[in-house]
Amino acid sequence: MTIHSVLVANRGEIACRIFRTCRELGITTVAVHSDADASARHVREADASVRLPGSAASDTYLRGDLVVNAALAAGADAVHPGYGFLSESAEFARAVTDAGLVWIGPSPAAIEAMASKTRAKELMAAAGVPLLSPLDPAEVCEADLPVLVKAASGGGGRGMRVVRELAEFEGALASARAEALSAFGDGEVFVEPYVEGGRHVEVQVLADAHGSVWAMGTRDCSLQRRHQKVIEEAPAPFLPEELRSALSAAAVDAARAIGYVGAGTVEFLVGRDGRPYFLEMNTRLQVEHPVTECVYGVDLVALQFRVAEGIALGEPPVASGHAVSARLYAEDPANGWLPQTGVVQCLSVGAAAPSSAGGILRVDSGVEDGDAVSVHYDPLLAKVIAWAPTRAEAARRLAHELERARVHGLVTNRELLVRSLRHPEFIAGQMDTGFLERYLPELTAAEDAGAVRTAALVAALADAAARRAAEIPAVPRHVGGWRNLPSQPQIKRYRTEPGGEEIEVRYRIGRDGLVAEEFPRVRLLSSRPTEVVLEADGIRRAYEVAAYGDRVHVGPHTLVALPRFPEHRTQIAPGSLLAPMPGVVVRLAEGLAVGEIVRAGQPLVWIEAMKMEHRVVSPADGTLTALHAVPGRQVEVGALLAVVTEEPTP
Repeated sequence: MTIHSVLVANRGEIACRIFRTCRELGITTVAVHSDADASARHVREADASVRLPGSAASDTYLRGDLVVNAALAAGADAVHPGYGFLSESAEFARAVTDAGLVWIGPSPAAIEAMASKTRAKELMAAAGVPLLSPLDPAEVCEADLPVLVKAASGGGGRGMRVVRELAEFEGALASARAEALSAFGDGEVFVEPYVEGGRHVEVQVLADAHGSVWAMGTRDCSLQRRHQKVIEEAPAPFLPEELRSALSAAAVDAARAIGYVGAGTVEFLVGRDGRPYFLEMNTRLQVEHPVTECVYGVDLVALQFRVAEGIALGEPPVASGHAVSARLYAEDPANGWLPQTGVVQCLSVGAAAPSSAGGILRVDSGVEDGDAVSVHYDPLLAKVIAWAPTRAEAARRLAHELERARVHGLVTNRELLVRSLRHPEFIAGQMDTGFLERYLPELTAAEDAGAVRTAALVAALADAAARRAAEIPAVPRHVGGWRNLPSQPQIKRYRTEPGGEEIEVRYRIGRDGLVAEEFPRVRLLSSRPTEVVLEADGIRRAYEVAAYGDRVHVGPHTLVALPRFPEHRTQIAPGSLLAPMPGVVVRLAEGLAVGEIVRAGQPLVWIEAMKMEHRVVSPADGTLTALHAVPGRQVEVGALLAVVTEEPTP
């Protein structure tokens, strides 16, 4: 059959990505949206949209019955699940086909075969695919450590915990089960050995209903935080050809073992000794699929539609060049990867077009200027992908474009991405899944002090230019544009974001130009509210400035303007545990009650936000003297959760 109209059972970046292909194929698009997403980009880009009442994912995007009804009401022929949410739900796939709609994905039976990672491992073992032996949770001992506790369903790093201390094992089990149940509706977890220093390597497969199975090369997704991928590339670098061939063959065997039809990914962990172990098969399109598209010159979403329409794949494409992708998140890596919420004031990354040097830059995003990042969903802003003839060229281009990007309004992981791409270990292709954890202090270290102070001076000069532009024209000025009055020293105070360092700038502008403390050799060539041009030691630089209220962006630097005289702030009791973000209190430490003795670093409260659980720990050894957190209750950022009174020092 020919598909004429499709409902995308998803939101954000992937919904927009699928809509782009649909427009090229001439397929009408239907979006679904929660109340929180009523004005989201994917809704604006669709030809039609259907409301799913509520905001929480469990009430909206995870309600398969509502999504199927929406597709029927909108007159869609087919449903594309994207990734996440219901994309790997056999029950949902079956409901779609039972309603007479085309399911853009593998059969419900194939999904069921791989949906449970424990069942998938049994199938792969029978097919001869190498894997790690599971451990009985009841018998895990010191000799087994480190181990990985992992959700049997779903993906995206949720429901996963690495355990290196036996005393933490039971707590990790409980936490992983709770997170898995919340994210996937299934609290089953399993335990297996954790391979230190391993690489995450995966193979893209695509199969049709006529017996063809393509193995479309490898991807390396080793740079991860909280078991979620951050930087991916294709092909996986520096793999022996024998291993590359073995992984592709194992992926094809895995697909054939379950009669797979559609796009999927077979994931492996490659140990330091070069031995591969099967991790799981994702029966859907992966977040990182663009790197494969760039290297093979294909549109995987278009191929998904063709396979669903019964068209044979034909000859597989040939790989060319190298692609690297980075996920730009609204989060603070230096502060426990804390997700950020708020308005995206500006998001502009390079020019998404071929360059004269033969490279390609691609940006897949689900937000535009003025859109809000909600507490309800993943804080992914965009995927930025660079393709070039060589790996070094692709990584260099990606780092350059990210560094120059305008990302205004929220704290992001942009600086961490740039530093990771330029790190010697990444350049040498020696990274593993522990890379970000190992180098996090280095990757999140404070920016160069001189550059930050220069940014603060630029912000102050741009602010002065904005105030001059707003003044009454009758104010006397000399030819150069400055007041024909004695210049008084100007003082501006800023706070860096992230980091929180306070900077004070002192300068004055007179007939002899700019005189700024700590900048003896800097000349001001021009200043406007949006651009300041300085010269230092004969080198001229133009600085782009964008101000949104008190927040000022100077190139890649973000500053918050402070009042000249600090305001009185409400005193917070020592030992207060404050909510680090808006979210829902999902649980408390077992038996937690006022009067209990707690230890520094002990997890006391768990908050769920943006599809992840976040622990709030005791700041010190002491006694719990107040407990305000209640499971199931929504809290705002800064809400008082509990108070720990520190034990007096002997």
